[in-house]
Amino acid sequence: MRLARAHVLVGVDEEARLAGVERVIAAFREELEALGLAEEVQLVEVGHLGISGWGVVVVVYPEGVYYGRVTPEAAREIVREHLLKGRPLEEYRLPAAAPVARPQEVLAGQRRVVLKNCGVINPEDIEEYIAAGGYEALSRALTEMSPEAVLEEVKESKLRGRGGAGFPTGIKWEAVRRAPGPEKYILCNADEGEPGTFKDRLIMEGDPHRLIEGMALAAYAVGARKGYVYIRGEYSLSIQRFTKALEAARSYGLLGEDILETGFSFDIEVKVGAGSYVCGEETALIESLEGKRGWPRIRPPYPVSYGLFGKPTVVNNVETLANVPDIVLRGASWFRSLGVPSCPGTKVYTLLGDVRYRGLVEVEMGTPLRTLIYELGGGLPEGKRLKAVLVGGAAGAFLPPEMLD
Repeated sequence: MRLARAHVLVGVDEEARLAGVERVIAAFREELEALGLAEEVQLVEVGHLGISGWGVVVVVYPEGVYYGRVTPEAAREIVREHLLKGRPLEEYRLPAAAPVARPQEVLAGQRRVVLKNCGVINPEDIEEYIAAGGYEALSRALTEMSPEAVLEEVKESKLRGRGGAGFPTGIKWEAVRRAPGPEKYILCNADEGEPGTFKDRLIMEGDPHRLIEGMALAAYAVGARKGYVYIRGEYSLSIQRFTKALEAARSYGLLGEDILETGFSFDIEVKVGAGSYVCGEETALIESLEGKRGWPRIRPPYPVSYGLFGKPTVVNNVETLANVPDIVLRGASWFRSLGVPSCPGTKVYTLLGDVRYRGLVEVEMGTPLRTLIYELGGGLPEGKRLKAVLVGGAAGAFLPPEMLD
């Protein structure tokens, strides 16, 4: 971002696109130009701003005022009243305009690691990611660390898979590294099929380069030269942004042959799924990637020994891989300082249903559901009584109120 008197961050995700965000952005630009503010106010298209269910969401800095359900006319009013005259518009302001929790308080109660760039940087600008410390972990790994050292750091961090099973990531990587043969693969499972779950989509939409960096670090650690991201076909914006991010990374020498002139080569290819729920299972996903019917394999053998095209394969989901750059850069002990001893780090949750704040939150592992619902979620709307909480989507379980702690 350039230096400016004010910044207008517009959340551009699938929800915002359905609400007409392109017309809102055009209205902002036209009004800023018309009033001579284009040079002193920077308009930035970012990823999801953390709050869902309110159409086009906009944040105006330096005040940090959130606006929801912004229309083209509302955009023009925001420019005229807030940016020109310094008077925030209460009509569209959150939470004044709607019974939601205060966004600033929700953000303050989180511990953002995976989501730290989401809603902050332009996901389609690689230079903004680099300015925020992006690809520093990859550069350090390739120039200062051996593959074994990277693997050991991830193993020592005790990072567990964030896709549901919670298998130790470092142990999975170690099995692939030790597997015989030169051909190995990194496979990112971005086929997020559980109803009501969209955290991985918003990570890809808001910070695609973080996933690329995580995959490249995994490849360096296990000795892979090729990676695939299997994205469900409904995630059109994720596909678009991730593909653009791949092109940018290649042009900057961060993907492809001889990355950063270190002799390490690795590239990533996007594969689009056809919407099958069962392809969220890793072996069914592999079958689909191979052009077969997406149906789970009988195990063993497991993908670490017999995966994609019969070769040793690391299969991790988006959130798992998005943790890796910070682990390599900040160290395993730092990661273990977050969360609980048996499962360190943070977890990204999708908050939906009868809560005042719906969207994405990231908290340390071990955070009680009560904190998620009543502090970060703002509690239930007036007149509502908590009956149950669904954890884990269709494959999860309903928990009664007495289990919130």
